[in-house]
Amino acid sequence: MKRILFLLYIACLANVSHGLVFQAEVEQTEWRLSPSIFECEFTQPIPNYGEAVFYHEAGEDLLFHLRTKKNLMGEGMAALHIEPPEWLPSQMAQDLGLVDVKNSSKPIRVDHDRANKMMQSLMQGLRPTFTRRARYDPSQSIRVAVSPARFNSFYNDYLGCVAGLLPVNFGQVSRSKVFFPGGGAALDKQARKKLDLIALYVKADPEVQAIYIDGHSDALGRRYNNRRLSEDRALKVNEYLIERGLDAEIITTRYHGERYPVASNATAAGRAQNRRVTIRLEKPDEELETSLDY
Repeated sequence: MKRILFLLYIACLANVSHGLVFQAEVEQTEWRLSPSIFECEFTQPIPNYGEAVFYHEAGEDLLFHLRTKKNLMGEGMAALHIEPPEWLPSQMAQDLGLVDVKNSSKPIRVDHDRANKMMQSLMQGLRPTFTRRARYDPSQSIRVAVSPARFNSFYNDYLGCVAGLLPVNFGQVSRSKVFFPGGGAALDKQARKKLDLIALYVKADPEVQAIYIDGHSDALGRRYNNRRLSEDRALKVNEYLIERGLDAEIITTRYHGERYPVASNATAAGRAQNRRVTIRLEKPDEELETSLDY
């Protein structure tokens, strides 16, 4: 069904006059790599349009987007297809379906799977191309193509950047939690692994200025004992992170007993969710979050 819709869409575009084509000629083609341990941005400037951007964030898979100062594509769906180079005109184009077009500085964003297919096609000397009706004149089309020229010369640099990425990004560790057995405060293997990743990230990112550790318990037993147990759990996490090299001055440790459940204490599964310590990382530009319900 998706294939049929795509072909119908292409047929509609065929009735639109050719319009504007944006692509770098072979001799103009550049590839630029902006490397860091947090992200790799691999870009190609597209003359008179903007940039084609392959974006790989730490802990995530590859994504792609177009970046422009003025979006000329109409909102809706653009056709994404892989075209052969001019010197192989007999080779068939490959369709990768339709992608959303938004009226923004990043009008097109491509998911992980198709971004990887686009990169693979560039390695083969093929040209990923987006086609959409023009924003200001629906009788015209806008085509934006990514040139494969010189791609393989820079691909190893991109791979080197990816190899140097941290295993996690801020979003993956900024709101974390570890769990405990009933009546216990010992850190198991899974909890230590998660705390190791948090420590690794914080040591790499100087923008993290505060860490909030909050201990919790289920509702079994006396409230006083549960409060002490939640304190023991929070302190275990605090001590572990300090042992891994984090500055004690940026860590705030609190404990709440059974006061803030996230699940029902009437079931074993719910109580297991409530026996937790949460770890929250804060940056100066992040909105301060005070909720303990996670």
